[in-house]
Amino acid sequence: MPKLSTGGTIAPRVLTTIRSEAVPIPDSQRLVHLQFRRYAGCPICNVHLRSMARRHDDIRTAGIREVAVFHSAAEDMLPHQGDLPFAVVADPQRLLYAEFGVAASHRAVTHPRAWTTPLKPSVYPVVLRGLRNGGSPGPRHGETVLGLPADFLIDPAGRVVALRYGRHANDQWSVDELIELALPRRTLSTR
Repeated sequence: MPKLSTGGTIAPRVLTTIRSEAVPIPDSQRLVHLQFRRYAGCPICNVHLRSMARRHDDIRTAGIREVAVFHSAAEDMLPHQGDLPFAVVADPQRLLYAEFGVAASHRAVTHPRAWTTPLKPSVYPVVLRGLRNGGSPGPRHGETVLGLPADFLIDPAGRVVALRYGRHANDQWSVDELIELALPRRTLSTR
């Protein structure tokens, strides 16, 4: 799968969320943080998305529209991501993953940061919630623990202004990193 590069342009599209809402990408008014996650019950992904949800107001204030994509079916995602305050998209056929060059690798779970995150006491509630909602990857939908995350920051013209291809399952932008990346673009657009 060819990876995208900073400065490249994506074709406009409208994605449909797990709550049947339309999400245009690019967004004509703000930056889009398009993040690719793993399977619906992934504890690492869900801990990360809960941190994004807690700071969603900060993200919006920075001029960013948050969109998360999973390689799971919508019905599998609803118990895990159905209450998030931002757009969440199902891509069980991995069409977007292929288009954006987001891959899978054994490195996803071999890095210590990948397998120690679910062991932290502060994340137990998210991990337990995932287990109660069938947190293991569903082979019937081709889900895998080997998926790698990826982050893309896309401007209103569809240009990729920043990106990160994760090297392991817990390698993604923090909220602070995302906001820091967005600030220069927001400042330029308001001048």
